[in-house]
Amino acid sequence: MKKALITGITGQDGSYLTEFLLAKNYEVHGIIRRSSSFNTGRIDHLYNDHNIYGKKLFLHYGDLADASCISRLLEKIVPDEIYNLAAQSHVKVSFDIPEYTTDIDATGACRVLDAIKDTRIKTRFYQASSSEMFGKVQEIPQKETTPFYPRSPYACSKVYSHWLTINYRESYGIFACSGILFNHESPRRGETFVTRKITRGLADIMAKKTDKLYLGNLEAKRDWGFAGDYVEAMWLMLQQSKPDDYVIATGETYSVKQFLDEAFGYAGLDWKKYVEISPKYFRPAEVDLLIGDSSKACEKLGWKPKVGFKQLVKMMVDADLEKAGIKL
Repeated sequence: MKKALITGITGQDGSYLTEFLLAKNYEVHGIIRRSSSFNTGRIDHLYNDHNIYGKKLFLHYGDLADASCISRLLEKIVPDEIYNLAAQSHVKVSFDIPEYTTDIDATGACRVLDAIKDTRIKTRFYQASSSEMFGKVQEIPQKETTPFYPRSPYACSKVYSHWLTINYRESYGIFACSGILFNHESPRRGETFVTRKITRGLADIMAKKTDKLYLGNLEAKRDWGFAGDYVEAMWLMLQQSKPDDYVIATGETYSVKQFLDEAFGYAGLDWKKYVEISPKYFRPAEVDLLIGDSSKACEKLGWKPKVGFKQLVKMMVDADLEKAGIKL
């Protein structure tokens, strides 16, 4: 039975990846941070299953800010695969806490890679890179060879960890891959991210809890896919004979305004009656357009997205309406 270690196991991607790996008969280990409040909501259905937790799924306290902890866990678990998904992942927030973002997203990846080097365990490493690295895009669509132009502390941190992954691969022969994932959403997306903010706001409006939804830049365009599809691509990268880096995207781009059209239209509402623009949600430096070319992943990994934009929006709206006790 293969062992996998996931940092960020309680996040959106971590929860889908855990389900995916368990279905493939992996023993899954996850690093969680100590918190005074419960922070395992996305994996509670696994954590509370006595046939899974303690037998196939194991959680360990730790933090990417603690190098000694990471080394101890690698020596204890000796994972066949490591998926580094943990991050301060909110772009707007990274402008408010740039030092913390850098410590976790950049130096955190360094700590894991260095622990692999120092412990000399035989493992395969996946680094969660981001389409935000392309920032002020230098070509359309963006692919693996497109130059980076990061426009936030988050993106700068991801560029560092991306290049460090390549450096450790070339310097020490570590099987290390980076997945340059474009925006990927789901009903498990954090509630402060714009897609989930829209679908949850819509549910609150329909439940009469509020009559306004405050957003920022409606013209920003993103390549939105389903997180459940994207975790398969992470796994596929680590099954190849040679390590490499891959763009994972749908190849389609939609604006925030188009997301609103789709979400509110599906519920039979006109978003223009409810949405107001707030300056506080604008970034100091905006990323206007992201659209990825995942032809390399398609050709070499055999990966293709299964869930389209309309299906994704419907899935997210349905989930938030169900939580609010509303049926269309």
